[in-house]
Amino acid sequence: MEAILLEYAWVLVVLIVLEGLLAADNAVVMAVMVKHLPKAQQKKALFYGLFGAFVFRFAALFMITFLVNIWQIQALGAAYLLFISIKNIYDSRKGKEDDHPDAKPRKQSGFWMTVLKVELADIAFALDSMLAAVALAVTLPELGDFHVGGINGGQFTVMLLGGIIGLIIMRFAARQFVVLLEKYPALETAAFLIVGWVGIKLVVLTLAHPALQIIDPAFPHSTLWKTTFWIVLAGIAVNGYLVGVRQNRKKLNG
Repeated sequence: MEAILLEYAWVLVVLIVLEGLLAADNAVVMAVMVKHLPKAQQKKALFYGLFGAFVFRFAALFMITFLVNIWQIQALGAAYLLFISIKNIYDSRKGKEDDHPDAKPRKQSGFWMTVLKVELADIAFALDSMLAAVALAVTLPELGDFHVGGINGGQFTVMLLGGIIGLIIMRFAARQFVVLLEKYPALETAAFLIVGWVGIKLVVLTLAHPALQIIDPAFPHSTLWKTTFWIVLAGIAVNGYLVGVRQNRKKLNG
């Protein structure tokens, strides 16, 4: 029993680290989405968005075996992330082209629409993190005689704890990213490029789904793809930061 509990503790630590990494790109997106709101409303929008995210993730855990079998859900998540990525980058570029004294400011989303967008983005991101959590949890030996959503109760508990801690990390990370975006506005484009890249990741998962198998089902879990994904993601983030620093220096020198 001690060996099993140690194995559970180790997987929980790995899952928390994984959730933290996945929460980072989610937090960037949330920060970008609430940045246009007044500071007091930013905190509320993040709170409501995360509360909705918690409710969704908790409910989804009970239905995870059902959700994993529906490739269309992954496809919708991928489509949504790619849509908001392309749309926001296009709007940003268009805004720069129209940047003159007589140009009308772009209409921004209201408070509740922003909350809705935050929750929809989190649902799409949650598909990614939940699939990763399931893949880790099911490697554990079963603990207890009860099952939740087709998953052993012990495995489910590890997934739930990892998800809750991931959301807590996301809450604090999102606020820090808001401050960072105010200091380095160029990071906004990098943030939405990351959104699009995560959308590509969901596309790969969809194409490799057992019901489709357009590409090898083992490919999304291969070392080659995982390494490529994280190198590209880190490259986008670092490049966005360097561009932001360069632009700030130009403003100070100008």
